[in-house]
Amino acid sequence: MRIALLTGGGDSPATNAAIRAVVKKAQQDGHEVMGVRRGWAGMIEDEMDVLDRHAVSGILPRGGTILGTSRTNPFKQDGGAEAIRATVRGRKIDAIVAIGGDDTLGVAHKLNGLEPPIPAVGIPQTIDNDLDKTDFAIGFDTAVSIATDALDKLHTTAESHHRIMVLEVMGRDAGHVALTAGLAGGADIILVPEKPFDVEAMCDRIQKRRDIGKTFSLVVVAEGATPVGGEQISKDQATDQFGHVILGGIGEYIGRRIHEHCGLETRVTNLGHLQRGGMPTAFDRLLGTRLGVAAVELVEAGRFDAMVAMQGNRIVPVPLGDALQSVKPVDPELLDMADIFY
Repeated sequence: MRIALLTGGGDSPATNAAIRAVVKKAQQDGHEVMGVRRGWAGMIEDEMDVLDRHAVSGILPRGGTILGTSRTNPFKQDGGAEAIRATVRGRKIDAIVAIGGDDTLGVAHKLNGLEPPIPAVGIPQTIDNDLDKTDFAIGFDTAVSIATDALDKLHTTAESHHRIMVLEVMGRDAGHVALTAGLAGGADIILVPEKPFDVEAMCDRIQKRRDIGKTFSLVVVAEGATPVGGEQISKDQATDQFGHVILGGIGEYIGRRIHEHCGLETRVTNLGHLQRGGMPTAFDRLLGTRLGVAAVELVEAGRFDAMVAMQGNRIVPVPLGDALQSVKPVDPELLDMADIFY
């Protein structure tokens, strides 16, 4: 068989681990892998090259994706799906393996639904970890480690200057990074999209800490968090090809409101794309490897329109439609736990 392999949407550490695993497993079983450049854009424009063991040598610890990526939506471009079909026919592609989040895998799901279908399977990769039906997506563990390290560093300077430190992390619709890193990094206030926040309640918590001698506080906020009765914060309301408003500025908003309401010196740090970079953790490398191997096995079994998922410690196939049906929220028990430690 000939397999087209692509990575779409936001990159994350250990994406290369999954690429490597797909290539090695496929070659071992006698298949050929075509590496698609720039995600779905490469499928539309027929940009791909053969990937062999030499091409993936040494990429296991590398961040990013050697294939490149884009936020291209073929179904928002005139003739996009037809161009992909032409590429599949011209290159004699038997199946597509798509590595990405809900947008990238959403395209794969739609391609499977065409008549005749364009067969594709998915590998979950998003630092937001908001894909349903899988406990972990590639990149989440590394992003949490980076955010936790940032909180550790902010803790020392916050304590020295008696300041309020606000750390903004990624998380449009779910606060997995903020909540997990916040608990691991000892944040005093954790704000996530799942639970709108109240500025006065936040200031009350900060004051209670000061009353017992805690002269500093750490606040971690997901980019998609909203004030009670408010909306997500965006600087210019621009949208991407999937219709998502490009978020940014919630950290600055929180910092201003704390200063105004509490009268305390506040500093804001936005981790931004630092969360996506660097070397992947051992957990992410192993996860990417296991998911990559399982994806090839799905193709070999002819089980298309499916995603490989980690449930417990097992890798299992789940229908793409089920994985994309809803955003996976944070664990409510962890959210309740965050209210205990301040």
